[in-house]
Amino acid sequence: MDALKKIWSVISTVLVVAIVLCAVALMGSRLLGYRVFTVISGSMEPTYRVGDLIYVKPTDSAQIKVGDPITFVLNESLVVATHRVVEVDAAEQHFHTKGDANEIADQSPVHFNNVIGVPKFRIPKLGYVSDFIQNPPGMYITIAACAVLIVLVFLPDMIWKKEDRQDTEEKQD
Repeated sequence: MDALKKIWSVISTVLVVAIVLCAVALMGSRLLGYRVFTVISGSMEPTYRVGDLIYVKPTDSAQIKVGDPITFVLNESLVVATHRVVEVDAAEQHFHTKGDANEIADQSPVHFNNVIGVPKFRIPKLGYVSDFIQNPPGMYITIAACAVLIVLVFLPDMIWKKEDRQDTEEKQD
């Protein structure tokens, strides 16, 4: 029984650590000032691939130069895109951008006010996980899985403590 307790202790610890690391990767970055976005198109491949999670740091437009990737609001529908700056028009306060995988530059320039920031790093494929847990049915599955995990982490301890108490009582009799 002691070996089983030790194995379960290791498994539950690994599960809790994995969940905490995932939560920090997805949410903790906001505490450091990053905004997190999932790459949904291949326009910036191979730099950013579909499904990557990119961490964007707000940046003053004056610090952005040609060659920098920027994340920006693309249109009135608040669609967000990440493309590389190919020209800076300081007089009109516009960036001209192009996706690395695209043949031609974007048709519409990006106004300085529409810039969200500059991507600083990425985590490959984590965007799929992020999108899954933020939208139904993935959200419901995630909540249910967390509830089951909590029960699985604490239930064996309660059972083993009860058995230990019974063993102790039997030994005292």
